[in-house]
Amino acid sequence: MARPSRCPLELRRRAVHMVAEVRDDYANETAALQAVTEKLGIGSRETLRNWVKQHEIDTGT
Repeated sequence: MARPSRCPLELRRRAVHMVAEVRDDYANETAALQAVTEKLGIGSRETLRNWVKQHEIDTGT
């Protein structure tokens, strides 16, 4: 069983939504992830990347 996330679900949703909104404003996805990570104080860019990937899997995109 996976351990519970330290970040609230609402923060995860907001972060994933923000990445989708700003993705086109940056040269690449990594830069967009870094910007959102810094704005929201998320511990790691890779954490956010995993949230985005999981969201894409869950929504079938």
